[in-house]
Amino acid sequence: MLQYLVILLDDTSVAYCHAENPLKERKLIPLDTLKKAILFGMKENLMIQYVYPDYELPEEYSEVIESIDHVKIGRDVAVYNEVPKAIIAENAVLRISIAEFIAKQYDIAALLPQVTRLNICLTDIESFKDDQAEDYKKALATLNAVLVNLYKSGKQPQLNILTDRLQLKEMHNCGAGDSNITLAPNGKFYLCPAFYYDEKMGISNRLKHHKLSSERCVGDLEAGLQIPNPQLLKLDHAPLCRICDAYHCNRCIWLNQKLTWDNNTPSHQQCVLAHLERNAARDLQQQLKAAGFSAGEEIKQIDYLDPFDVREQF
Repeated sequence: MLQYLVILLDDTSVAYCHAENPLKERKLIPLDTLKKAILFGMKENLMIQYVYPDYELPEEYSEVIESIDHVKIGRDVAVYNEVPKAIIAENAVLRISIAEFIAKQYDIAALLPQVTRLNICLTDIESFKDDQAEDYKKALATLNAVLVNLYKSGKQPQLNILTDRLQLKEMHNCGAGDSNITLAPNGKFYLCPAFYYDEKMGISNRLKHHKLSSERCVGDLEAGLQIPNPQLLKLDHAPLCRICDAYHCNRCIWLNQKLTWDNNTPSHQQCVLAHLERNAARDLQQQLKAAGFSAGEEIKQIDYLDPFDVREQF
C-alpha cells in the first residue's frame, strides 16, 4: 500500500540514495503540475516528500509547497556527497563510496554526536568485492564502539546501517513502487528517481526485452498509476528476501534490475553488505545489553553472508 509520494522539484534535485543524479540542466516542475501532484497525494492520503535542487525556488512555489504536511529532502534532511567536518541538521544523508566509508570511518564516527539520525548510502554497491568485507566489518565495529559510548552518555543517535535492525521485527525496505512512488517534473510517475534519470539519459529498459526503450514511467497525473505486475515488487513474491532477517536492507529495486535483471532479486553485493551490517548490529545489540540498555529482540547468530548460498536450508 502506498504511503509516500516523492516529488522531484527539479531535474537537478539532490540525489539522496545509491543512484547518482546525472542531470545537470535545470528543469523546474511547472507550478500547475506541482499543484496536481499535491492533490493526488491528498486524495491518496500520502505523505509528501519534496526533493530540492541546490538553488532557491521562486517565491510563488513556497505557498504551494507549504499547503500540505511534508518533508524537505535537501533542506530539512541535509544531503552530503563527502564526509563533512560538521552537520548542522538533525537528520542527514551521507552518500559515499565503500572505500571512502572504510577510509574515513573515524571522521564519520565524529559526526554521530551531532545528529539525531544519519543515513549512510553507499554509492558503488555494484562494484563491491568480497575481499573488502573484512575492512567493512572493521569500520562497522568502529562505529559500534562510538554508538555504545554515546548511549552511555545519554545520547542515542540513529545510524541506519546499524541501529535500525535493533528495532525491526520484519522487512523495512526502500519500498519503491510499493510503499512509495516518485513524481518527476514532467508530471509522470516512476518507481523511484533513479528510473527517471535512466529514462532521461536514454538507458534502455532491461525489462522490455521485446524492444529497446528507455521509457521507465509507470503512469502520469492524468491517467494515474499503471505499474505492470505490481505484485513482483512485493516482499511475498521475493523468495530470498521473504525468508531473510536483514530487515534493514534497502532491497533497492533499481540496483536489482541493474545487477540481476529482476526487480525483486537482490545481487550478491547487496546481500553481503546487508548481512555484514546485520551481524554488526547483533554485536552492537550484545554490547548495549551488557551496558544495561534494552536493544530489541535477540538477533540470532548466522554462518552465511548471502542467503542464496544456503537457500536449501530455508
